[in-house]
Amino acid sequence: MALSSYSRFVQRLRRRYAKELPLLPPGAPVRATMTATLEGLLASGLEVGAALRTLRQLVMERLVTLDCDEQAPLAVVTRAVTELAELALETAGAEARRELDERHGAPMGTDGQRAEMWVVGMGKLGGRELNVSSDIDLVYIYDHDGETEGKADGRGRIANQEYFAKAVKLIYALVGDTTEHGFVFRVDLMLRPNGSSGPPAVSLAALEEYLQVQGREWERFAWLKSRVVAPRSCIVNGTAHEMRSVVLPFVFRRYLDYNVFDSLRSLHRQIREHAAKRSAGHPERANDVKLSRGGIREIEFTVQLLQVVRGGQFPELRTRSTLDALQRLARAGLMPQATADALARAYEFLRKVEHRIQYLDDQQTHVLPTNDEDLAWIAHSMGYASCCPFLGELDSHRELVAQEFDKLLGGPAEGKTCKTGGCGGPKGERAAPIGIDTLKEQLKGAFGERIGQWCEHPRVLALRDESRARLVRLVQRTAAWLKDGKCSEEAAIRLADWIEPLLRRESYLALLLERPTVHERLLRLLGAAKWPARYLLQHPGVIDELASDAMLSERFVPGEFEEELVQRRASLKTTGEDDEEALLNLLRRAHHAELFRTLARDVEGRITVEQVADDLSALAEVILRVTARWGWEHVRNRHAESPQFAIIGYGKLGGKELGYGSDLDIVFVYEDADERAPEVYAAFVRRMINWLTVKTGEGDLFEIDTALRPNGNSGLLVTTFDAYANYQQQRGSNTAWTWEHQAMTRARFILGLDKLRPRFDAVRQAVITAPRDEAALRGEIVAMRDKVRAARPVKAHAFDVKHSPGGMVDAEFAVQYLVLAHSRRYPELQDNVGNIALLQRAEACGLLPAGVGEAAASAYRELRRVQHKARLNEAPTQVELPALQAEREAVLALWNAVFG
Repeated sequence: MALSSYSRFVQRLRRRYAKELPLLPPGAPVRATMTATLEGLLASGLEVGAALRTLRQLVMERLVTLDCDEQAPLAVVTRAVTELAELALETAGAEARRELDERHGAPMGTDGQRAEMWVVGMGKLGGRELNVSSDIDLVYIYDHDGETEGKADGRGRIANQEYFAKAVKLIYALVGDTTEHGFVFRVDLMLRPNGSSGPPAVSLAALEEYLQVQGREWERFAWLKSRVVAPRSCIVNGTAHEMRSVVLPFVFRRYLDYNVFDSLRSLHRQIREHAAKRSAGHPERANDVKLSRGGIREIEFTVQLLQVVRGGQFPELRTRSTLDALQRLARAGLMPQATADALARAYEFLRKVEHRIQYLDDQQTHVLPTNDEDLAWIAHSMGYASCCPFLGELDSHRELVAQEFDKLLGGPAEGKTCKTGGCGGPKGERAAPIGIDTLKEQLKGAFGERIGQWCEHPRVLALRDESRARLVRLVQRTAAWLKDGKCSEEAAIRLADWIEPLLRRESYLALLLERPTVHERLLRLLGAAKWPARYLLQHPGVIDELASDAMLSERFVPGEFEEELVQRRASLKTTGEDDEEALLNLLRRAHHAELFRTLARDVEGRITVEQVADDLSALAEVILRVTARWGWEHVRNRHAESPQFAIIGYGKLGGKELGYGSDLDIVFVYEDADERAPEVYAAFVRRMINWLTVKTGEGDLFEIDTALRPNGNSGLLVTTFDAYANYQQQRGSNTAWTWEHQAMTRARFILGLDKLRPRFDAVRQAVITAPRDEAALRGEIVAMRDKVRAARPVKAHAFDVKHSPGGMVDAEFAVQYLVLAHSRRYPELQDNVGNIALLQRAEACGLLPAGVGEAAASAYRELRRVQHKARLNEAPTQVELPALQAEREAVLALWNAVFG
């Protein structure tokens, strides 16, 4: 006998609807086949309500058969139930509209257009995840206030709000009332603004005001899954998209938002307490696959919490589907892939069990039956030979879910207390807070004095009690770590300096309290140098990057970073948010976060100075490439699918030696025969530079220096490639100077037309290998070095690691001379491989005395390290003599060997 036949619900359906069952076409029910069946039922003489209810019964019988007898995927079931709900609401809405238009005329907006009411599906309906006995959570929104047209004789005119309130009642009668054919869906309107005390339908303007003024944290989770499900015409023509601009800013905040942790804890605690009360004296109710520990709700909470916290900055996380969101969280690095896969398996398993529980009697329950036969049937229908292995699998999934949920909330185990105030968990949150005045008396030293300044500070006094309590606990934890030697007093003071201007953004307090690991790493970073503290103050949102354990051991991967940007933009496009300002902010947030990751690895000593430069240079290249591609799309009168141009990098970008905050020395060239090209590319380059340099709410990206273009600042911002080549290769009357040829030794093709890359390489090779008078070249470079040194005076008895004799500039000018004078005879000097490698190659070629090149290379590496460390700590790059004497002497020996 087929497993589906055991279901008492199916037995009733097959007896009651034996004649109608063949009306539903074979296979999985989808909207098209359900629509055809509904039309057949209506043609048979059934009223709309009776036809919808009968259709529901036919669909349920089919789903039990497909699920239990054929092991249909979960998606087949949830899609069918969701599309049934959409069809029912579409049909009921059209019927209500027809009836009310006859009585009152069409509802009109102030613009003379018909006002529309959108049926908004929340929860599982919004996420297209309805189970076979789900309520449908609905909110009714209409776009414009006004009044109806009335009948032809002018009677029956009513306000739009009244019209739509009547429509809600009619829709409920057609879908939610129980008749001889049962119901289509139970309908719940409690998620509407102001719940049961609010009007059944609200205007879009009223919804916006409610969310801005009264919206509570738990409502953000509800609206996360919101979706207009009817009428279909408003979805197709795009008018329903107006709701996005109201809902998205409420659900997803601009800054990382850890305040929702408390809200979720409170909501989850209420659910657990309610479940405990329901099962008190009824142990059979304790095994709830939805609400009990490790149930479906904890998977949903885990996913939604991460989405709400990060979705403001990472639009690719904005999806309504739980299973889709799990994979997106894994791709974003917010959850290990193995964990996401395990939670997905648990979710599918628990949802299938939930369905089988409901198949038994068509009851809205999620509790495993205590009847042995019913339990055995569920096990068999899930593919298990008996109950024991089934229950073992169920317990395994639920334990994993519970562990991941508890880990995310960071709370202590049930029944344990938090004595340190550092766990951020429920017990710790309930600890009685003390005031800043009392805290000041408990602290000692400079840190205590710094905190004492907060006693009368306006920002501290303006904090809500809850946030002030968080601030106190954060200071207490910092003081405890200071006492234990886990952080320095300088780091603790810098933390106070960093927090003070950010106190209005209370979510940062929540973040640090919720994530002790982030707090600890932040202190270590602040204690290491001053520049990170300044950067964090400018871009505080990046501190969440410290939550990743893997981040410190990773390196920048350009391809992955670029793909993330593409996906993030695609996500913005789906919600109509991909305007120019949004793209500028997207680029800035991504760049700041990636730069901060490099900074954290640098300060922690995980990567060398050379690796820092490599990663920052690669990051700049990706930003330039994406900016060029996106910026081109915004150029008016563009005449090609992609720009026929290239960017040449000089200086630190060309030599892959970028540091934090380095300018980009770049030159733009194009090769395009179109007569509009000069004007188009000039506009394009101006847009690119603007995109890179303009300050938005998220800051800026780079300072751009184009002084190395032909004729410098007096030349065109962008030139043809041929004009660039002629200028560099001394063809014509307008040619490059020697110092420009020096710069060419570090020039590099960054991006652009593939065919221009080998041509640029040929130009660069021709320039640096051109025959030269070595004595004249030597004189010009020494003169340029003297000019640079005169512009950068150094005080007596001090050594500037860059500009003093024996400093980095001496080594760089020596390398440039060696390349321009000798690369014609020694091809190994032609490659743009950096000063250290070129010094080693020059010695190997016999152009330097034995040991001089190697010693200078080592000295240059050390001078870079000292300069890098000084800049990180915002300290002078000058040291008192005789510091760095060995390095100075090594570079001076190089200078003397090259220039005499």
